[in-house]
Amino acid sequence: MPAAAPWWHAFPTLKAIQDPRWGALMSNAREVSIPPGTSVFHAGDACRNFLFVLDGSVRVEKIGENGREIVLYRVGSGETCLLTTSCLIAKERYPAEGVTETAVRAVALPDELFNEALALSSEFRGFVFTSFGARLTELMALVEAITFGRGDARLARRLLESDATSGEVVATHQQLAAELGTAREVVSRFLKEFERRGLVRLARGHIVIADRAALQALAATL
Repeated sequence: MPAAAPWWHAFPTLKAIQDPRWGALMSNAREVSIPPGTSVFHAGDACRNFLFVLDGSVRVEKIGENGREIVLYRVGSGETCLLTTSCLIAKERYPAEGVTETAVRAVALPDELFNEALALSSEFRGFVFTSFGARLTELMALVEAITFGRGDARLARRLLESDATSGEVVATHQQLAAELGTAREVVSRFLKEFERRGLVRLARGHIVIADRAALQALAATL
């Protein structure tokens, strides 16, 4: 029976690394399983490990002093975390929270091994900084959308993205507000206007998309 492939073969860039020293280094990383709803890190925590997500999803969010939330990004299968990379390199503490949305299977590489891997492999450095750059671009797009984008168009796009083709979005007004980086009252006002115009029907804990074409047209104005 053939031996199982090492965990890093789940990442095409890392699979291509041939240096035997790399394999020896990565074999010291540990695989972890984390149940849904678990806080992976809190604001103010020191960063001790670089995480490679193999399966599942981690939501990274910022919570303000006034209790307002904004979802910054999600880390899914085959991805790494922008803030974790930043904190490890700059030796800073986490400025936000990370929570598992689903069961997560990941590999934790301790910070000292992360630094060794960066020094050892140009391919690993490329993997880390390419992932960092892509996430940073996404974060800048979020800042631009919040600052300059139309709130109603952003909400329409979020509803369309969240709908699993069933015509129903299971989310509270507060959850949608966190996704959009705005207040719950703002989301509620937009949704009531959408309902008045026949775009959606509102119910407790979910939203029924009534006119998908009209929502798509509104989202296109973003």
